[in-house]
Amino acid sequence: MGDLLGFVLSGLVSGALYALLATGLVLSYSASGLFNFAHGATAYLCALAFYELHSGFGWPTVPTALLLVFVVAPGLGWGLDRLMFRKLAKVGETAQIVATIGLLVALPAAGLWAVELLERAGAPVLPAENQFGLPGVGPSPAVSWQPLDGVGIDSDQLITWIATALAAAGLWVLMRHTRLGLRLRAAVDNRGLTELRGISADRLSSLAWMLSSGLAGLAGVLATPLLGLSAHDYTLFLFVSATAAVLGRFASVPLAFAGGLGLGVLQNLVAGYASFADGITGFRTAVPFLILFAGLVVLAQRRRAAGTAAADPPPVDYLAGKGWGRRWGAWVVAGALLGAAFYTVTTPFWSGILTQGLAIGLVFMSFTVVTGLGAMVSLAQATFVTGAALVAGLLMSHGWPFVAAAAVGTAAAALLGAVVALPALRLGGRSLALATLALAFLADQVLFQLGWLRNGDTGWEIPRPVAGPLDLGDDRAMGLALVLLSGVLVALLTWLRGSRWGRAMLAVRSAPEAAAASGVSVVRTKLLLFTVSAGLAGFGGVLYASYNTRITATDFTAMTGLVWLAVVVAAGVRRPQFAVVAGLVFAVVPHLMATYVTESAHLPVILFGLAGLALANDPDGYCAALPSRRAARRDAKRGAVAWGAAARPGAPGTSPLKERGDLHVPEQAAGPRPPEGGSRTPQRIAGGRARAGDGPSEPHLVRTSEPHAGGAGVVAPASGGGPGEAPNALELSGVHAGYGGAPVLHGVDLVVRGGEVLVLLGPNGAGKSTLCRVAAGLLRPAGGLVRVGGEDATRDVAVTRARRGVRLAPEGRGIFAGLSIEENLTLQLPGTEDRDAVYARFPALAARRSVAAGSLSGGEQQLLALAPLLQRPPAVLVTDEPSLGLAPLVVDEVFRLLTELRDHGTALVLVEEKAAEVLGIADTVAYLAQGEIAWSGPRSEVDRDRLAEAYLGTGVRR
Repeated sequence: MGDLLGFVLSGLVSGALYALLATGLVLSYSASGLFNFAHGATAYLCALAFYELHSGFGWPTVPTALLLVFVVAPGLGWGLDRLMFRKLAKVGETAQIVATIGLLVALPAAGLWAVELLERAGAPVLPAENQFGLPGVGPSPAVSWQPLDGVGIDSDQLITWIATALAAAGLWVLMRHTRLGLRLRAAVDNRGLTELRGISADRLSSLAWMLSSGLAGLAGVLATPLLGLSAHDYTLFLFVSATAAVLGRFASVPLAFAGGLGLGVLQNLVAGYASFADGITGFRTAVPFLILFAGLVVLAQRRRAAGTAAADPPPVDYLAGKGWGRRWGAWVVAGALLGAAFYTVTTPFWSGILTQGLAIGLVFMSFTVVTGLGAMVSLAQATFVTGAALVAGLLMSHGWPFVAAAAVGTAAAALLGAVVALPALRLGGRSLALATLALAFLADQVLFQLGWLRNGDTGWEIPRPVAGPLDLGDDRAMGLALVLLSGVLVALLTWLRGSRWGRAMLAVRSAPEAAAASGVSVVRTKLLLFTVSAGLAGFGGVLYASYNTRITATDFTAMTGLVWLAVVVAAGVRRPQFAVVAGLVFAVVPHLMATYVTESAHLPVILFGLAGLALANDPDGYCAALPSRRAARRDAKRGAVAWGAAARPGAPGTSPLKERGDLHVPEQAAGPRPPEGGSRTPQRIAGGRARAGDGPSEPHLVRTSEPHAGGAGVVAPASGGGPGEAPNALELSGVHAGYGGAPVLHGVDLVVRGGEVLVLLGPNGAGKSTLCRVAAGLLRPAGGLVRVGGEDATRDVAVTRARRGVRLAPEGRGIFAGLSIEENLTLQLPGTEDRDAVYARFPALAARRSVAAGSLSGGEQQLLALAPLLQRPPAVLVTDEPSLGLAPLVVDEVFRLLTELRDHGTALVLVEEKAAEVLGIADTVAYLAQGEIAWSGPRSEVDRDRLAEAYLGTGVRR
């Protein structure tokens, strides 16, 4: 019993550290959508600073620890969020993963380099790299107690438990009993809706990163006696703690915390009692990675994919349509010059360096298949390299020729890649990256520990190939051969991208469900991607090992693969020729830095790691940065031409309704709005005959030929009412908007005043939701003005627009599903009196105030969304499909509440498909067709029969 208790208590120490790191991971991921692979590096940096400040400079223990945990670590998190993480949130997941891996590499190297610089400056620093047995926050040496027979604890363990318990309690109080914590949980639940409620999600994200980094700093300081100062161990600690974050589904802080504690205990129990693992080298230390892999596969959730855009779409080919010479001429010349340089200008030293770079470039090309073409991040490429090289070395030791051994090694790597691909059938993004990393660690700690495969610490000899008179033992000959081989592989991979298989891979990358519906096998395609990539990595690994003439099981660990990924993606992972450049840079830059800048080995690592920062601005890498920006400027000019063409009458993409004159359309010319009660001359009297050549007419929406009276909702530019009149609540004037240069709205003019209901009708695809996004500040218009209360609000973001009093009730339900009814109301109604008034009016909500809002019926959710607005009416309410999915009786209640809001003075813009029901509360009706207001007028002028024809497209040719 004493042994069991001892294992549990000691497991709770490592479990506490796992819990702290896992909690920080969940906080930062939930608030920003980024999984921070550099979380463990933050912990290491704080541990390093604590050791140097306390043991080197002699600072007192507790104040130093408090400074690092409450000031330095949160400051680092805030700075990284402002400089990097906010921009990364807007790019593809591949760039996000690689950029944070770059930080994982760069931060420890930056800390060690700073120690080197301080040592040269004469500061009292101590040797820092890979130091163990260091003092912690408590007394040194640690004080030990033995409360029970066979059970011992020391002061460092006790401090870890107490600090973790205090951190857990403080975090619980913050998240559950403060307004800031409620806002953080709301941002975790629905970041976009948080901004629509006037709460800055960016500011909350900064706070979450500060909290996350503070927890990492606390874990780093507490772990100093346990882990020492090994950046590798801290990184392993991070990935073990990621298992706890997986158990919490990257969303639940309590589950992640409990998972971390349980994981530490489980790891110790396996180490103590799993006697079956005695014959399996490395099994006990690999247990967390087995749990990580199993948790990722079991807990994987399928996301809705139909109707969504690709999260990481393939890049635009900026050389599309160019001739062969324009696309490949410069590369061919560069390859010829490099090949000639080996026998003309390079010294033996630089011939070896360039040959090494070309060899590693072959490995880097494997990333262009799985990541560049398939948009899947594999962190197991170093495993394929090591596996292929070990198999080839084993066979060569038995007399196999180089070519045959290399072929079998490549096949072994391809087979291993197919095995690793199995989780790819269910996973993607960060989950796939973590799963492949878990398998890579398992290979390092179990597979490559097999004695017959690794051949001890000496490994296997892999001589360079000799083919008749061609002896690649000379670096120049091998370099020239690798230039030619690289050219062949670049050509093959480029052909693969444009082939039928390449198109299938791109289809699976962008929309797996759509690809499957088109007859493309998603399973076979993903297996092919991983298998080809692994085989290519293995082939490159054999040649790279032959350059070094030997391979050991520790030459290319899983951590090496992380550095490789950061280097190749920073250069450009989507084109194979960029991988060759990355290999040369990886080999050449450290020697250039050592020769001309500094002999420190840390600075090149910092530069390689920080290259990931550039991905926030150039997701396609630095090799493509200049040409892609030139292409973007050309596209912008074309887009400007397209916007201008869209604004011209009769241009393609504009609504034909005004041109043909089939509807009662007010004039669109700029100028003062007619006075109240005035009239406009219609383009053509409704019901008249079409002019010759006008083509088929659209259905008429008006009953009579009388021009309608001007008023709210008239589509004409206006800056407000006359003298003594209140300004318009919301005004859109000449608004153009769209997505990615594709125009959607073409010069929309719309006005709504306080206390009036403007109903916006139109068929699917007319631009109604885009107009709502512009009104709410979610989409900035490309042209035109947006005014709120008579003030220019065109450049407002959603938070600022919401604070001006403009609220958007988005399509679906504008609630925080993961928060309770009480918490949803508290976000918008901090006062208890206001919430009590809501409960008095809606007893059904009062009876279930502690229930999660997501468990309510659709009608109850819509009432919950409207209830705070009834208590504190906004200036403008824009609702997108408020009756969507509701029963008829509930729809009537929702429309009655909207009418009540109008009576309180709120200006309402209602976008609704159920035209017949919504017209009953409308004051003004506007019809949107093909991105233009085709007609606007009083409700009394709408002909319901003609409206039905317009929706159904059954208008009669006139």
